Amino acid sequence: MHSADSPAPVDYSRVFSSAIDRLHAEGRYRVFIDILRNKGMFPNARCFAGHNGPKPITVWCSNDYLAMGQHPKVIAAMEEALHDVGAGSGGTRNIGGNTHYHIELEHELADLHGKQGALLFTSGYVSNEATLSTLAKILPGCIVYSDELNHASMIAGIRNSGCEKRVFRHNDLAHLEALLAADDPAVPKLIAFESVYSMDADIAPIAAICDLADKYNALTYLDEVHAVGMYGPRGGGISERDGVADRLTIIEGTLGKAFGVMGGYIAADQMIIDVIRSYAPGFIFTTSLSPVLVAGALASVKHLKGSTGERDGQQAAAAKLKAMMADAGLPVMPSTTHIVPLMVGDPVKAKKISDILLAEYGVYVQPINYPTVPRGTERLRFTPGPAHDEAMMRDLVDALVEIWGRLELRRAA
Repeated sequence: MHSADSPAPVDYSRVFSSAIDRLHAEGRYRVFIDILRNKGMFPNARCFAGHNGPKPITVWCSNDYLAMGQHPKVIAAMEEALHDVGAGSGGTRNIGGNTHYHIELEHELADLHGKQGALLFTSGYVSNEATLSTLAKILPGCIVYSDELNHASMIAGIRNSGCEKRVFRHNDLAHLEALLAADDPAVPKLIAFESVYSMDADIAPIAAICDLADKYNALTYLDEVHAVGMYGPRGGGISERDGVADRLTIIEGTLGKAFGVMGGYIAADQMIIDVIRSYAPGFIFTTSLSPVLVAGALASVKHLKGSTGERDGQQAAAAKLKAMMADAGLPVMPSTTHIVPLMVGDPVKAKKISDILLAEYGVYVQPINYPTVPRGTERLRFTPGPAHDEAMMRDLVDALVEIWGRLELRRAA
């Protein structure tokens, strides 16, 4: 018991409840779909929420951009690994999880980006957080220059490094140079940015940023997670497409988007790989990826190095959907990439559109709201792939036009 003049005990349930209530009040409480994909039939899937038994749906927002998670080569490689070595890796890379699959995949990824070495992590988030926090700690007095639209994992890594940070306006070279020029030339510098920014679907001026890095003796860190597998003759990303991979200090990528499986990685020269391998807690103290997953990713990377059909099909689908949306007067945002964002500008309405599409049309697209995008720029984000045909697109656009009219939403100017 507590006395009358002592403070009341903390009501923990009330604190947690009010935190969730705030999300509901702002219209940005997130609801996860209950879904199973149909093997070999992407984008077809089954949804289990809100009705009796599974309901057929079409998936329009997967990051498995090329449907490689359904590819026969990938599935066969995973099945073979499972029957050859079993399920798990056996521990951290240091203790028991440094399987031959991991070593092989790192060789493939280093080759993909033209680097001496690569290092696997359990996710793209971990690869960003672990690498950026460790690298900046190792460099005494390091200053990190970060694009304002960088991934949350990059921001977390920079913050956890404890170093000084300068945020430059998105893709603004003049602002970046002003920040670089204002700092001590003798201090270590690192410029961290992305190639494809997945919410606005635009691309960084990589070569120009490398020019500034050369001028001010800065290292460069490029997040290519939305571009690996998607661009370049072998799927090395925008840096391969633009012929600038050799100018970047570190290239970071994921195995969970275009490669269709799971995991993250960095590619760099061998000394930097060794430093991160030896110092990053996020690498050292975590169980390594299952060799089953690594085998699938390995098959996917090898396939996409030699096959352009998936990339070509995806780009054609994205271009077609953008044109159909624009022709229908829908507020599709300008995009030079494979991502098709449709502006709504209100979290409640974005959720409402998503709910109607799923319940009435069997179309699944997730609303994107704060903190993923700034308040007032809420949107639907479509990722058409090589298996989304014209009939699916027509059904989608017709549904969106009907819903836009029903909810009296603003059309494109």
